[in-house]
Amino acid sequence: MSAYLTALLLALIAMLGNGEYFLGSSMLSRPLVMCTLAGLIMGNVQQGIIMGATLELAFVGSFSIGASIPPEIISGSVLGTAFAIGAGKSTAVALTLGIPIASLVLVIKNLCFIFILPYFVHKADHYAEQGNSKGLDRMNLLGGFFSINLPIGLVVGVSYLLGSPVIKSFLAVIPQFIINGLGIATGLLPAYGFALLLKMMVNKNNITFFILGFALAVYMKIPVTGVAIFGACLALILTGYSAFKDKFHAEPAAVSGNSTTNSGQNGGIDYEDEEF
Repeated sequence: MSAYLTALLLALIAMLGNGEYFLGSSMLSRPLVMCTLAGLIMGNVQQGIIMGATLELAFVGSFSIGASIPPEIISGSVLGTAFAIGAGKSTAVALTLGIPIASLVLVIKNLCFIFILPYFVHKADHYAEQGNSKGLDRMNLLGGFFSINLPIGLVVGVSYLLGSPVIKSFLAVIPQFIINGLGIATGLLPAYGFALLLKMMVNKNNITFFILGFALAVYMKIPVTGVAIFGACLALILTGYSAFKDKFHAEPAAVSGNSTTNSGQNGGIDYEDEEF
């Protein structure tokens, strides 16, 4: 496969990952999907899956929250995998290349948001004032394509064409001890990714369940699948018990209310009988 065709296919993969404005939140942008497709293009699907799993752990907490935009993981995943497989290097190299590439492309993405997207947003506002729903939909599609999809695709394609020979030459002169150090860093970054995720999720209400899962995995040697099964069963038990408890407390109240009404009615009749 020629370099130009490979660059084109990688660009299309990146554009597919950036298609959430058209396809919705389909999770196609995640490194596990992007690296696998990039590995398919580069002729090594297995290595692409391995690199995707590693990058997925590193970027596990990488989601846009409010005005905070995370690194552009799509370009980092595609280019990191393509360069590493093309140079015949390990997963550590893909991770080392992917993270700085994602941070650099984020700058380009922000520039597109500043200089390209506002035009389509203002046009969409204009169509909204007119009640033109078709024009509004068209601005949504065109704005996403020209401000996100097309620029990232061009960056990935051009970067692969211009950067592949340079990256191969650069990797050839990297000493082995540095590659080994990158392998150690590869093992640390997933832990960092999980820490970012836990920072958002763990609080005083669910920390007990986290400790329980940790104890099951470490001290009882239960695999992750087993811990997940225990967690699912525990969730069903707790939610089922809560629903049952609410129903149990609701029914006596209803019965008590009916009894009170009946007794009140009977009491009235008794009083009438007494008057007679």
